[in-house]
Amino acid sequence: MRILVTGGAGFIGSHVVDLFIAEGHTVTVIDDLSSGRRENINAKARFYEGSILSLDLERILCHEKIEVVDHLAAQISVPESVKSPGKDAETNILGTINLLETSLKAGIQRFLFSSTGGAIYGDTSFYPYGEEALPDPQSPYAIAKMAAEHYIRYLCSCYSVPYVILRYANVYGPRQIPQGEAGVVSIFHERMVNAQPISLFTFPGEAEGMVRDYVYVKDVARANVLALQKGDNQTLNISTNRETRTGEIFRRLKALTGYREEPNLESPRPGDIPRSCLKNGRAQEVLGWKPEYELERGLKEFFDSFPKG
Repeated sequence: MRILVTGGAGFIGSHVVDLFIAEGHTVTVIDDLSSGRRENINAKARFYEGSILSLDLERILCHEKIEVVDHLAAQISVPESVKSPGKDAETNILGTINLLETSLKAGIQRFLFSSTGGAIYGDTSFYPYGEEALPDPQSPYAIAKMAAEHYIRYLCSCYSVPYVILRYANVYGPRQIPQGEAGVVSIFHERMVNAQPISLFTFPGEAEGMVRDYVYVKDVARANVLALQKGDNQTLNISTNRETRTGEIFRRLKALTGYREEPNLESPRPGDIPRSCLKNGRAQEVLGWKPEYELERGLKEFFDSFPKG
């Protein structure tokens, strides 16, 4: 297939591109390099630098004869979305609409979208979160992702083009930058190797930090590959369905890095939720996907991806 990957120089997107190419697909990448890195781009991919709001997308789609669009480009930080909700909406809502409208008019055959399960469900009474739970987004970032989902469902149905929405838990792994909606692993690692103090954000009475569901980036990439052929018009959680506190992440990385300090407990930031864990049964049933990486293996591979000495 001829696939366009937006955000293909980023953390998750670059792993998706690598796996698409390994599977024999022809890949075009669009990235404005605001959070992505040029060195992440697979040498076999065709690269266009720029924003999905400013590039001539119609020309790119037609020139590259794109059949499938996999949309991963996004403003990725919950705290930044709280500070600048308009900027967040410009990228995560208007950017998605622009890409989606142009792609559908250009005659694509499939649209894949990377959404968030870690933020979009909020504090709903359904827990762990299944796809049937009514989203309760509690940050501009999560609101924008939910709005983008609705536009995808509506516009794809108007053009009779199948879509797949993948709601990720907290993704971690090599190439992750120390910021963003789920960047705690990278943040902790960077601070540990530089012997800097670490903040552990926690709600009252929860000294071990918040509960999250950490899924390894290579498992996420594999879900994107499977979604090329399966999951028509489905919304699917991509997760481990396993609760992990940030305190456990801290201790495991401390053991790997030799960090000697203890974290500073701090109050939650605006947009933080106390716990998030996603069911993944629908992805197993529809895609034939399940996570292959346990947390210990994933953190070790993440740690080993950095040069030592």
